Amino acid sequence: MKRALHGLFLAAGAALCIYPFLWMAAAGFKTLTEATTPSLRLLPEVWQWQNLRLTLEAAPFLRYFLNSVFVGACTAALIAVTALGAGYALACIAFRGRGLVFAFVLLTMMVPFEMTLIPNFVLVGRLGWYNSFAALIVPWCANGFSIFLVRQMFSTIPRDYFDAARIDGCGHFQFLLAIGAPLVKPALITAALFAFLGSYNSLLWPLVVTTDVAHRVIQVGLTVFATDSGVRLNLLMCASAIVIAPVALLYFLFQQHVMNAAISSGLKG
Repeated sequence: MKRALHGLFLAAGAALCIYPFLWMAAAGFKTLTEATTPSLRLLPEVWQWQNLRLTLEAAPFLRYFLNSVFVGACTAALIAVTALGAGYALACIAFRGRGLVFAFVLLTMMVPFEMTLIPNFVLVGRLGWYNSFAALIVPWCANGFSIFLVRQMFSTIPRDYFDAARIDGCGHFQFLLAIGAPLVKPALITAALFAFLGSYNSLLWPLVVTTDVAHRVIQVGLTVFATDSGVRLNLLMCASAIVIAPVALLYFLFQQHVMNAAISSGLKG
């Protein structure tokens, strides 16, 4: 009986979480009037399959999507590199002021994005990166959360591993690549995945540092459905369903690594 109630509770919670996504996908194939009219009916009365064509014709979404994937992939790769190096140094290399450096890393997690928007924009302009992929990638190639996550997982590695590697003549760089990186792979994948999602879902920063179609990303493309005459909600929901599909796929592919990183990173200091 207790197990049945537990399963029923989980099913109800899952239904509440899934329903908004089902409504979004269904609204993408309704007429504008039907999509904006409050109703308990989930599925459209008549499926408007032409909405998919109209959505893709409203803006160069293929270009925007490829830009988003490229920017997100580059950001994720750089985050993995910087988090791996910084996390290893903060967890495994004893140097004066290590605790203070780690404290500053944690403090960066408490700084709102809005506080860094103008300084980053000024710096990007002075470097001549306005309307370039560098402006979309470089400012986000390191962050405190990723360093913290990888550092915590490095802290769970037994010290005997380092001592044995040192006896065999293995230096820091060799240990990091041959032994350390495979052991903290869940944390690296999680950090890279979060970096990709953050870049893929970014709107304000790409809107500020780009103006041409060649460098615009998918989230900026969604704004074409909001005009002075109103929001074309049905087409916006159709576009949103298309945009969210790669994110959902990535989560299902790497969810085990995310869970492993979340569990392991909290085991030690």
